[in-house]
Amino acid sequence: MRKFTKFRILLFLSFFCLTASSQNPVKRITINNDLEIIQLTPNTFIHVSYAEFSGFGRVASNGVIYTEGNKAFLFDTPPTDLLTQQLVEWIENTMKFKIIGFVPNHWHADCIGGLKYLQVIGIDSYANQMTIDIAKANNRPVPTHGFKDSLNLSIGNKEIKCYYFGAAHSMDNIVVWMPSEKILFAGCMVKELNSKNLGNTADGDLEAYPQTIEKVLHKFPEAKIVVPGHGSYGGIELIKHTKELLSNK
Repeated sequence: MRKFTKFRILLFLSFFCLTASSQNPVKRITINNDLEIIQLTPNTFIHVSYAEFSGFGRVASNGVIYTEGNKAFLFDTPPTDLLTQQLVEWIENTMKFKIIGFVPNHWHADCIGGLKYLQVIGIDSYANQMTIDIAKANNRPVPTHGFKDSLNLSIGNKEIKCYYFGAAHSMDNIVVWMPSEKILFAGCMVKELNSKNLGNTADGDLEAYPQTIEKVLHKFPEAKIVVPGHGSYGGIELIKHTKELLSNK
């Protein structure tokens, strides 16, 4: 069994490297026309989904897959149950990871649009209590377990830390910190470096936004990788860029 596991890992990594070498140094796999995976570290991946949003056209949305051993945590789903099913089946059948939990960044479809499917297949979900309350009020799928301010989870011997610092892009948006990787999944409150504006803030709070971003910047000065809700990942400069966008609004 141990030899088979080693072979499976080597086969998967070889496929990853071949795919990446034909494109660029970033390890990237295309699952289909609407889904792709980007490897950040040996244990951490971005899942990117593409879907049509009214008024915005075809939009790419980011989520994160965090793994340890043969288990995985999922942060944000693609916007639909079908895309989420395709992603989960690829994670479990190709990557050979069993998803043991799910955490959404906030209540919008690009975070919980596939939660209904996750619930059907029995994956536990955790969210800001505000996300649960807003999801109920908007007839969205409702996460199972709520928290206020912060939540500590684990996968194997690795920590997952979820924090609510205040309203920004939405009233309920959180961030997820993976200490062993020095990766912050900041979601839609943080913008990629190419962003010229704050995007959709219709459900957010522009008055509270600057203070929330300042708290995030202060809390995670050692972050090596910051993953926004949309667009390219980077470092702490993404949080600083968002702060500049707020100062110019």
